Amino acid sequence: MSLTTQEKQFYEDNGYLLRKGLVPLAWIADVEREIDRIHERMAEQAAAGVGISWEEFDEPDHAPRIKQLMHSEVISPTLNRILRCDAMLDIVEGLIGPDISLFHSKLLPKTGGDGSAIPWHQDYAYWKTDDNRPAMVNCQLAIRRCSLENGCICFVPGSHRRGLQEHERSRQTFGVYLPGHYRERDDAVAVEMEPGDGVFFNALIVHGSAPNRSADDRLMNTFAYNVTGNGVTQCREDLRASPRD
Repeated sequence: MSLTTQEKQFYEDNGYLLRKGLVPLAWIADVEREIDRIHERMAEQAAAGVGISWEEFDEPDHAPRIKQLMHSEVISPTLNRILRCDAMLDIVEGLIGPDISLFHSKLLPKTGGDGSAIPWHQDYAYWKTDDNRPAMVNCQLAIRRCSLENGCICFVPGSHRRGLQEHERSRQTFGVYLPGHYRERDDAVAVEMEPGDGVFFNALIVHGSAPNRSADDRLMNTFAYNVTGNGVTQCREDLRASPRD
């Protein structure tokens, strides 16, 4: 499962890399069972240790829908297994080296007809501190099919080479973004995925996603990894020192 020379070069040139069949479908089915009725369950009583941001609706009686659930490994033992499995960490090691720490695991259940757009942004704009560098890497894992219609992730290839751009800030859930919010871009590439696929991407690549205009949920989880010691406050767990699958 380690990276080929061609894959490494593609990642360096473009800032992202799609790995088909990263996770076995049996694991994906386990995740589906563990997060069944996640909106209703978290609305009734949020699990200890998670952070939840909700979609905002004009209708006060609209059923609550999660926009993002931080620390999703708390509510899904299989996501906790996936974030530290060899298939995942071997690729991350090929991108950032052997000293790997968990930054976060975040569930993104963009519901059919309700899931809102994620404006264009660079993750390092959220993560930057005085004592870290943009060495972090994300892996967004498809739990259900991700398509143009339901708001799959889109990247601007090569944008990671331009450094950190100026971002605007607001009080929204995703409150740091590039000027202009979300709009279609001619220079962006949509990455459609099947369950079990994962896309790895650089902390500086510009990315975003359209709203979910379909009837199908676009269910994903993003795992963020950091180089151990690259900003001590951004390392939740040293995965190299932890048991691996």
